[in-house]
Amino acid sequence: MNLPAQFHGLDGVPLPPRPLHLAIGMFDGVHLGHQAVIESAVHSARRCGGLAGVLTFWPHPSRVFTPAERVRMLMSPEMKFRVLLRLGVDAVIEQPFTPAFARITAEEFLPHLQQRLPQLAGVYVGENWRFGAGRKGDVRLLLAEAGKHEVPVVSVPRIYCNGEPISSTRIRDCLEAGRLEEANLLLGYSYFAEGVVTTGRRLGRTLGFPTLNVPWQPELQPRHGVYAVRITGDSAAADLTGVANYGLRPTVAAAGGPLLEVHVLGPCPFAAGSRVMVEWLRYFRAEQKFGGVEELRAQIARDRETAAAFFRPPAQI
Repeated sequence: MNLPAQFHGLDGVPLPPRPLHLAIGMFDGVHLGHQAVIESAVHSARRCGGLAGVLTFWPHPSRVFTPAERVRMLMSPEMKFRVLLRLGVDAVIEQPFTPAFARITAEEFLPHLQQRLPQLAGVYVGENWRFGAGRKGDVRLLLAEAGKHEVPVVSVPRIYCNGEPISSTRIRDCLEAGRLEEANLLLGYSYFAEGVVTTGRRLGRTLGFPTLNVPWQPELQPRHGVYAVRITGDSAAADLTGVANYGLRPTVAAAGGPLLEVHVLGPCPFAAGSRVMVEWLRYFRAEQKFGGVEELRAQIARDRETAAAFFRPPAQI
């Protein structure tokens, strides 16, 4: 089989017969705390010629237990897979979180894994990870069960930033408040969106600021407004800089969901049909409704200059 690989569910995973070092968790956002767990598995696997795997889950358990108050996810499974590959993972197993899976008791969990992954050589989790029916399992119980089943367990301490633990919840709060630089610090990489450019109403071109329209519907919506961004894609020889608006476009738009519109500061090689990744670097201002198109044009010009200044190299002293 070709590695890295992605599998749907634990049953019948055709992994090579090599020791499997498995990081387990929801890993929404794959932030610095998650990375510490996953990198432990990768390091151990490389040391012994084994495989580094990740067992993650979809949907979030809240969709099963409290659907009216479900957790809004930072990223889709596809985006998560791509971030995990950057960490050197060989295989990602996405286990559907169903009511039947949720009924597996904490004591049954390790035997359940061993039966389906007989090459399991180690389990890697965060110190606050909970598992099993009713979330009754914690690291202490996992260690006790691991001793019975002869599976080494590595419990990775939480990572702190500015005295507070890094968590997906904290990052969600940052994105909703427009604290983008703090969110990126906690993630350990730039928050990003991906999508295929579509043909829009061409209003930006009419105003003198052509934009790429990128339909993108995250569960957790960042604060609507204007951002400095970096754009990459197959059509670009290098990363491009730009300014983006994410929101409802109250001055010109009719009813509809939020849209990501990106204006590239230099020549733009992208067109409708191009797949692009947009990295969000700094939040500038909230979305607002203007008195007319001319007011909007003037503000876009100011936003463009603000973004250009953000990317301009500092003056030499």
